[in-house]
Amino acid sequence: MELTTYTIEKPEDTNFILGQSHFIKTVEDIHEVMVSSVPGIRFGLAFCEASGKCLVRSTGTDPALISLAEKNALGIAAGHSFIVFLGDGFFPINVLNAIKNVPEVAHIFCATANPTQVVIAQTEQGRGILGVVDGFSPKGVEDEEGKTWRKGFLRMIGYKL
Repeated sequence: MELTTYTIEKPEDTNFILGQSHFIKTVEDIHEVMVSSVPGIRFGLAFCEASGKCLVRSTGTDPALISLAEKNALGIAAGHSFIVFLGDGFFPINVLNAIKNVPEVAHIFCATANPTQVVIAQTEQGRGILGVVDGFSPKGVEDEEGKTWRKGFLRMIGYKL
């Protein structure tokens, strides 16, 4: 077995969701959940099929995001994994629970805009995602100034009252 990493390629502020599922139906079901959760959402989704033709299956509402999802899915190349890239102004918090409730979704590895590395195991059979490195390591513990900033920021962007 060989361990490798794949760095997600994306524009700096672009949010994405990386997960694992168990069935080709994932492509259509996640698409339906995205468009029914947030009207007008822009996204691209790619799914690595792990049996049959073993193709990257894709869909979405934005051709550039679909292409970005396909490129990263091919780079990860781990069976039954999926990646969803969200357009500007759309965030994982608005669709994450809906995606987790898709019956064939087995696991979410991350939902972030941070620089991300995917840790991959390569065996004679294929590839699998072991986990992710999402962003950077902590540099310390939040102080009172940090708490004040965090609370203010969440209220400024409308996620807290």
